[in-house]
Amino acid sequence: MSNTLGDKYRVQVFGQSHSPMIGAVIEGIPAGVLPDMDFINAFMARRAPGGALSTARREADAPRIVSGLNEKGATCGAPLCVLIQNTDARSRDYDNLRDVPRPGHADYTAAVKFSGHNDIRGGGQFSGRLTAPLCFAGALAMQLLREKGVQVRARVHSVAGIGDASVDLARPPMDGLCEGPLPCVDAGAARRMAEAIEAARADGDSVGGVVECWATGLPAGLGDPMFDGVENRVARALFGIPAVRGVEFGLGFAAAGMRGSEHNDPFRAVDGRIVTDGNNHGGALGGITSGMPLVVRAAFKPTPSIARQQPSVSLRRGENAPLVIQGRHDPCIVPRAVPVVEAAVACVVWDMILGDQF
Repeated sequence: MSNTLGDKYRVQVFGQSHSPMIGAVIEGIPAGVLPDMDFINAFMARRAPGGALSTARREADAPRIVSGLNEKGATCGAPLCVLIQNTDARSRDYDNLRDVPRPGHADYTAAVKFSGHNDIRGGGQFSGRLTAPLCFAGALAMQLLREKGVQVRARVHSVAGIGDASVDLARPPMDGLCEGPLPCVDAGAARRMAEAIEAARADGDSVGGVVECWATGLPAGLGDPMFDGVENRVARALFGIPAVRGVEFGLGFAAAGMRGSEHNDPFRAVDGRIVTDGNNHGGALGGITSGMPLVVRAAFKPTPSIARQQPSVSLRRGENAPLVIQGRHDPCIVPRAVPVVEAAVACVVWDMILGDQF
């Protein structure tokens, strides 16, 4: 099913932006696990709306587990179901979009796909709101990964063309990021990014950016050729996040401009372990983890819902029509996307570990 991610750790997301609730059904959690709700709630708060650089919509994003736990509050082997209430929806803001679709959004394609029966309110099932239950599943996966010595962390790589400082991909700074909605290595870069986001908001516009994610502590040998490699599975999960337009691993597209002698990471033995000098390959060779940090970047387009008037069409009349979008929208999706990328990567990594029995 298109709303389901994973083979062993299966996450099925359900709901719409303005439905009474959204949530997820999760399978593949070992029995006897006490969900760390303090960690999960703190993780989900990073994605929740209402921050300084995000939409004015206010949602607590308080997850409620309704099945899958025993009387002691531990997982019991049954599928876990989590619900999150939608409490601050303003559906009237979307009435005009039933006829005039937003440029850059799924309004038109959804209307064609579902013969006009799609839920237009808040973008329906195409909304970034659906990443809240994904963050719950990812936070739970991160709790499980900790026991395996695996850590997942992401940073804002760039916003509006403003880049963070470069890092050593073989030794990413898992705990060396600045605090705030734009976790970066360089706090000055984070300030300039925030200024660019606010400038776009003031101009009735939006900006995009790139999130870079690292997973450390992975063993070599996870993943399978040819269509089930670690890159394939991570990319599938990341492209499920609304607004993602590109995914790359290691040096990614920059590798196309290099010679092999520059891009290759030489192998060497250190204390009985095989490592590489550098990590241009991003921790995956032939679809299989090398034991070096997994490095992946996801590019996010500018938020399509902007305050400026845009040209569109009237689907009812079949003629050109101007569009002025109402409602509350992020001037940049990147700050809230950082934990979502972490969650998607964590879900895939835990799924692969379960499948390969590491």
